[in-house]
Amino acid sequence: MPDVKELRFKDLIVFENEDYIIVNKPPYVATLDERTGDATSIIRMAKDYHADAQVCHRLDKETSGILAIAKNPEAYRSLSMQFEHRQVQKIYHAIVHGIHTLEWISVYLPLLPLPNGIVKIDKQLGKEAETIFNTLTLYKKHTLLECRPVTGRMHQIRVHLTALKAPIVCDEQYGGAPIFLSDIKRKFNLKKDTEELPLIRRVALHAQALNFRLLNEEEITIEAPYPKDIAALVRQLEKHG
Repeated sequence: MPDVKELRFKDLIVFENEDYIIVNKPPYVATLDERTGDATSIIRMAKDYHADAQVCHRLDKETSGILAIAKNPEAYRSLSMQFEHRQVQKIYHAIVHGIHTLEWISVYLPLLPLPNGIVKIDKQLGKEAETIFNTLTLYKKHTLLECRPVTGRMHQIRVHLTALKAPIVCDEQYGGAPIFLSDIKRKFNLKKDTEELPLIRRVALHAQALNFRLLNEEEITIEAPYPKDIAALVRQLEKHG
């Protein structure tokens, strides 16, 4: 887990102009202020950098990747309307359990958030939710998927992947499990009296890219490199899996 106190907002920026700041959000950092009020959030860091900053959408605390911030009300309104009319293309990468050959498969299952923070599929009471999935890389026991949520429901990608029997690595809330080097390496010898640690300690989900229109109607796509933990996991899978 990164030391949040040592984070510098400038180091998170992957794109900036007079209207928008696009950051690569680290895992374990909340998008908005939490109820406890004692943790650093992206919105708090953004407002210290630019007083009128407004976050245009949210990522779960554990999820890393692209997050758009508006510098002024006009920019905020423009991007909010693009989100509302589903004109923003969001691309996520997820590492999931199992071998899954998916070619732009659409999952259309309504979702209902429960009071305990869990989201379930509910065809009667749930709100419409659609995600498109495509396989990027197959490993021995895992798959790297591209996920494109058409709607923006809470935990949408995670629940839809569980419905495909492809839970995300380390997503124990929705059927995923930790991944260890011993799971993928043929000859693995753990030192005596040593506890093996998982290769990643959070849900293996990363917001990889965002496509939207600037105020001058120019269409742009901004990408966010993998953080260290996802990059390290992919390297191990490529090497051993």
